[in-house]
Amino acid sequence: MALLEMRDINHFFGGLQAVHHFNLDLRDGELQGLIGPNGAGKSTIFNLVSGFYAPTEGEILFQGKNIAGFRPHKVTSLGMGRTFQNIRLWNSMSVLENLCISQHSRLGYGLIDSILSTRRYREQERRVRRSAREMIEILHLENYAQEYPKNLPYGLQRRVEIGRALVMQPKLLLLDEPAAGMNPGEVDSLIELVLWLKERFKLTIWLIEHQMRVVMALCDWLKVLDFGKVIAEGPPSKIRQDQRVIKAYLGEEEEVHA
Repeated sequence: MALLEMRDINHFFGGLQAVHHFNLDLRDGELQGLIGPNGAGKSTIFNLVSGFYAPTEGEILFQGKNIAGFRPHKVTSLGMGRTFQNIRLWNSMSVLENLCISQHSRLGYGLIDSILSTRRYREQERRVRRSAREMIEILHLENYAQEYPKNLPYGLQRRVEIGRALVMQPKLLLLDEPAAGMNPGEVDSLIELVLWLKERFKLTIWLIEHQMRVVMALCDWLKVLDFGKVIAEGPPSKIRQDQRVIKAYLGEEEEVHA
């Protein structure tokens, strides 16, 4: 059984159909990619999966459970992590605080516990901070734990955002254009990080990305969208030679080999 399945997904914004009959089987341990030109519907599909939109038609099955229409916090609690195309960190909080507050949905205490500082409250808070510090060490962010994310280089901000998703111990990680805005050195580090994290945490990963060298280095299988429709799918070696993909997305053929 696939970890994530999407069955005949259609989605409309008013009279505009943004997603046409989209299907997916993402199995445990895979790293698949979703590519296409701007406006093709990639982030819309991620928003459907992670609960920001409810599909107009179709089913979304995560670990066999239909999650279509679930709110984002519920989807997260089931074991799905997400990063965004535009980094969304709390810039008025430190890196450590970002990784702590992201665990709020897993807290096992209520308002009264926090007001009275009960034993349950103290134990849960210690657990949250311990988990956050462990993730900071894993991602080699020790020197930035008390720094505000807005003061960090872009590549480190992205690392913090990935850490914020991972601290929830997801089974599936959605990465929405993780290399956006990075310089070549940061991109190389990102590729190494994603491959290492996949093995370290036994993750299944679904990736949206525009930089083809990232996609080619990371993905086992690709789907290509154009105007909300899948126009091609297969291993990267096949996709890079598909004339429909070259025409719709990659432009000139020499770009495919960049």
